Amino acid sequence: MKKVLLIILGVIVVVGFWLVSARNNLVTLEEGVKSQWSQVENVYQRRLDLIPNLVNTVKGYAAHERETLEGVVEARAKATQISGDALKNVIDDPQAFQKFQQSQAGLSSALSRLMVVVERYPDLKANQNFLELQAQLEGTENRITVERMRFNEAAKQFNVAIRKFPAAMIAGFFGFKEKVYFQADQGAAKAPEVKF
Repeated sequence: MKKVLLIILGVIVVVGFWLVSARNNLVTLEEGVKSQWSQVENVYQRRLDLIPNLVNTVKGYAAHERETLEGVVEARAKATQISGDALKNVIDDPQAFQKFQQSQAGLSSALSRLMVVVERYPDLKANQNFLELQAQLEGTENRITVERMRFNEAAKQFNVAIRKFPAAMIAGFFGFKEKVYFQADQGAAKAPEVKF
């Protein structure tokens, strides 16, 4: 009787250790996703911080391009509407994530239009302040791409882990939910048409 009791106790201890280990692994992966999301937020914030300086520099040279400049300012305002706790919870809410991604895509589009306007002003293109801001903005756009890719990789690793058996049972019991991915903007698959 003692042997059976010891065997049952041993099995319970082993299963208990396994459950704790599996849950801790899921927590580690989820924290990796959150950490990577913070990096995404960081580079988007960098872009938002650079935009007022860029707009003010362009304003000095292209005062009559008001509509384009206002479009950039408006897109930046929309991109900053999601903030604080709402921004932290974006990775757990597919609709909020999509809204965040759309606001950032709108800002990217407005910045692209601004760069087209800049092409009309040779003096502005030669201005050192503008060149520095443009280089920083281009670098930030590259950082955004890299951080979005890293976020998707972290989300994939987490999503795979919570879907595999038997971790899927633990994930369901402890409330771990699948994370959403960044996706390409609509129309991104179509190559842009270049005309001279």
